[in-house]
Amino acid sequence: MKPIRLTEEEKQIENDIDILKPVSDIKRQNIENILSEAKKNKSISLRISSHDLEQLKEKANDEGIPYQTLINSVLHKYVTKQFYEKEQMLRSLKLMPKA
Repeated sequence: MKPIRLTEEEKQIENDIDILKPVSDIKRQNIENILSEAKKNKSISLRISSHDLEQLKEKANDEGIPYQTLINSVLHKYVTKQFYEKEQMLRSLKLMPKA
């Protein structure tokens, strides 16, 4: 049988097992419900220009991912405020003190 390779995170959990504390059944159920809801995806219909779609497909191909995954990633970054416009980033960089 092939040995199981653990990720760094799994190794850390294994190393810290003695200091981890169990949670109550209610708290565990709440956490499981949150994780379950977070994993659910909904299908939507979206109208997009042919030109934009082609550009998305090209960028996704360059990244080696399906274009739907790229669209989902961009939307996720936008709603979680992790998506920045180029001009906004350049303005921020100009305001930073020089090292």
